[in-house]
Amino acid sequence: MLIRSFPAGAFGTNCYAVAPGPRSECVVVDPGMDAVEPLARMLAEDGLKPVAVVLTHGHLDHTFSVLPVCDGYDIPAYLHPGDNGMLADPARWHGPALAPLITGVRLPDPSDVRPLDDGAVLSLAGVELTVRHAPGHTQGSVVFSLDLGEAPGLLAGDVLFAGSVGRVDLPGGSWGSMLASLRDVVLPLDDATVVLPGHGPATTIGRERATNPYLAEAASAPSGRGL
Repeated sequence: MLIRSFPAGAFGTNCYAVAPGPRSECVVVDPGMDAVEPLARMLAEDGLKPVAVVLTHGHLDHTFSVLPVCDGYDIPAYLHPGDNGMLADPARWHGPALAPLITGVRLPDPSDVRPLDDGAVLSLAGVELTVRHAPGHTQGSVVFSLDLGEAPGLLAGDVLFAGSVGRVDLPGGSWGSMLASLRDVVLPLDDATVVLPGHGPATTIGRERATNPYLAEAASAPSGRGL
């Protein structure tokens, strides 16, 4: 498995390309701010041809470049329906920190975006991505499990970071839902799982289980989605 990434824009959002190997088709994950040109350079370096964009959630720092990328390569985008409102009316769903980005941004019509369903397996570009709905950061946040060859992998979006988790104070966020997602979706994963987060460095489930205080809190949370 070939994984390439770069931090896009002022928020340093990790944009990934996932492929079976060089000179093959690939899946693009979370093309954020100012991602079009660096993405094109990264794809050219390995001779990759994108066949789809998959989005971990609907925040602008992850979706900013989805329309030009999809239009430029004539490929579809996938997003959980819980975050469709962020494409249709971004001003309503983004807090003051992201408000300056909204002016002039072009996002796809939600009706043109293919839905991600919990438990679905996407077979794209020779890569299988298993979708798990993991709300908390947003209502439609998802993570993608995949086989990296030597270890399992998790494209975690803004659900889990090295030493932290995604913020829940923007519209649509919920700390109760985040704890439930960490408990029910993240904690059952194997310790060897490599976590590829939406921001910051890669980590592993084992490392986070041992050191991340938010996972420790989730482990002791009562059962029941949404707490």
